[in-house]
Amino acid sequence: MWGIIVSIIIGALAGFIASRIMGKGMGLLICILVGLVGGLLGSWIFSKLGLSVSDAWWGQLLVGVAGSVVLLFILSLFRRK
Repeated sequence: MWGIIVSIIIGALAGFIASRIMGKGMGLLICILVGLVGGLLGSWIFSKLGLSVSDAWWGQLLVGVAGSVVLLFILSLFRRK
C-alpha cells in the first residue's frame, strides 16, 4: 500500500519538475499521470542504455524526471502550433 502511495508522490513530483523544465503548466492529476508514464519510459530508456541508478527515492525521481521530459518532448511534436 505504501509503495503505491510513494510511487504516486514521486510521479507527481517528477511530472511537476518536468513540466517546469519544459515550460508547460499542468494540473496535479496530469503531473501525476505524466510522472508515472515518464517513470516507466525513463526506466525503459535507462535499461536500453545500460544505465543504472540507485533504488532510493532520488534515483527514482531522476529516472522519472528524465522520462517525463522525454515524454513531454514527444507530445510537443504532435501538438499543432
